[in-house]
Amino acid sequence: MQNCIIMDWDDARIFLAVYRGGTLRAAAASLHVDQATVGRRLRALEQSLQARLFLHTPRGYVPTRAGELAMPAAEAMEHAADQLERLTQGTDASVSGTVRVTTSDTMGRGFLMRAIQQVRAAHPQLRVVLTTSRHLSNLTRREADIAVRNVRPDNPDLISRRLSRRELGVYASKRYLKACGEPRRGTAFEGHTVIIYQRAVFGARSETLCGEPVGNAQVALEVNSGLMMLEAAAQGIGIGELPTYLADATPGLERIWPECSEFYDVWLVMHGDLHRSARVRAVADAIVSVFEQTEDKPAVARARRS
Repeated sequence: MQNCIIMDWDDARIFLAVYRGGTLRAAAASLHVDQATVGRRLRALEQSLQARLFLHTPRGYVPTRAGELAMPAAEAMEHAADQLERLTQGTDASVSGTVRVTTSDTMGRGFLMRAIQQVRAAHPQLRVVLTTSRHLSNLTRREADIAVRNVRPDNPDLISRRLSRRELGVYASKRYLKACGEPRRGTAFEGHTVIIYQRAVFGARSETLCGEPVGNAQVALEVNSGLMMLEAAAQGIGIGELPTYLADATPGLERIWPECSEFYDVWLVMHGDLHRSARVRAVADAIVSVFEQTEDKPAVARARRS
């Protein structure tokens, strides 16, 4: 007969962190506690259950059969705890406290800073925790309350709103164009230097700039950040693909092939349980307002100065 594995939520948090992190250090970092506390709590949990949950190997902590059996129950507890927190926060009418927002660095610079400034002016008791990364945060686990991304989620627990349709163009610095000239369409940037996104992060997007292959170009730099792409192009390192709302406002950058564009949608995403929270709604409304104020107009080619 199998042992009945019972643990409270505090124990389950420790167990899940070790299971997912694979080491005490990783678990401690995710829980914001010290490593010794995690180790002590894990040993106490195993003693209370009279079961070994992990094997300590040179590669880290590997779950035993008992650990594998405990995992679904621990995740169910996590789901219930997250749901309780979301529901109680969803009824909070106070426009104060903390709201966690995640987005890319380019959208953070181009839009969210203005939204945060506006919502803080209206509600000074709000505190916004802004995370900029390519990682798609898990909103159901409260890694973030609001996400602004160019990917629409398919999770039925999440609600999304299309904020905008944005344009990408091909840009180079005036200095680069003066030294190297403008590339010709259909040559795969032959004779030119390009900046591309890292394939591990952006996949096939790293092989083209607005649909033009880069196979004949010299790749000078690979980046994993839109802001680094912007800075590299502005410094004259090479030709890059950039959002028009940022590149057009950057001194020294010129758009080449203005007829060559790609477009992407921007989505605001939050958990369905949180849309009733006053503080989350206040931040979401400010983000929507900023995007509405800065909706892309039809691109007008700027004449390149010689």
